[in-house]
Amino acid sequence: MTAPANLFEQQESNRRRSFWLVTGFVLFFAWVGFGGDLAWYLMTADAGPEVPRHTVPGIGIVATLIAGGICWYSWRKGPERVLWATGAREVLEPVTELERRLVNVVEEMAIASGQPRPRIFVVPDGDPNAFATGIEPRQASVAVTQGLLERLDRDELQGVVAHEMAHVQNFDTRLMTLLAAMVGAIALLSDGMGRIIRGGVRVGGGGGGRSARGSGKGGGNPLALIVLVLWGLTLVLAPLISRFLAMAVSRRREYLADATGAQFTRNPMALAQALEKLDAAREPTQAITRGAAHLCIVDPSASRLSAREGFLGDVFASHPPIAQRVIRLKGMAYQAAKQQAE
Repeated sequence: MTAPANLFEQQESNRRRSFWLVTGFVLFFAWVGFGGDLAWYLMTADAGPEVPRHTVPGIGIVATLIAGGICWYSWRKGPERVLWATGAREVLEPVTELERRLVNVVEEMAIASGQPRPRIFVVPDGDPNAFATGIEPRQASVAVTQGLLERLDRDELQGVVAHEMAHVQNFDTRLMTLLAAMVGAIALLSDGMGRIIRGGVRVGGGGGGRSARGSGKGGGNPLALIVLVLWGLTLVLAPLISRFLAMAVSRRREYLADATGAQFTRNPMALAQALEKLDAAREPTQAITRGAAHLCIVDPSASRLSAREGFLGDVFASHPPIAQRVIRLKGMAYQAAKQQAE
């Protein structure tokens, strides 16, 4: 009776995280906008009459509206954009034996997990990998690469699909899809604002000093300087913090999806063997961008930071070490065999 309760707790936890993620994202954009307005206002408040005053918080209003629009778009179109970016092809009618096997396995795992059958996609990439996306289980999609279809046997494929179905059931796909969209949006915002600032410095470099000297006050407002420094630090650090947050969430969810998927198949060794095969493939999954790396079952990059334990693996890797995941799955298999023997 504890498993269903734990499952419901995980689902509710991910719903809350999704809410706070969206809230924090909107507040971040609002701070970038209104913080810029405040810094601009303080810098021009005591300036001479030749310097235009900034009294309307236009940047903050526009930034907040943009954040709301990105959240809405991510909610409605985020999963489709992720699939489109990988060049994935939907399997409506299987035309090869490998595709028929994939469809059968997905249908079996949908029944085992008690979920609607997700849409099925194949990514044209030779590196073995897989991911799931979707805001709701009834709108979910499972995608596997061509390389994964060709390298795994049926039991191993079943283990990988069960892992992805576990992400769907636990609402990880909602959380991670939102994270993928927002990490990209924050990176674009920081880059764009940085370009604007650099352009403004170049354009206003000569006249700004004259205006400040003419007023005798505008350039020396300490509060304006503090706000400007905090605002600039936010733009610099936000892309790094958001990416580290996405990686940390991904690492935590992978262990749970491994355990839940093993419960669906009742065969933890199948997923363990699949992970070992995926780990042995050293080529990067070129069809999957870095921004969507945390959606995949294994790190699609060639850096293999996920194989490292300790500080580097804990901070910079998008996935926990595969060796640790395999050990946990083999431990589950051992415990299951021990219980059967008793």
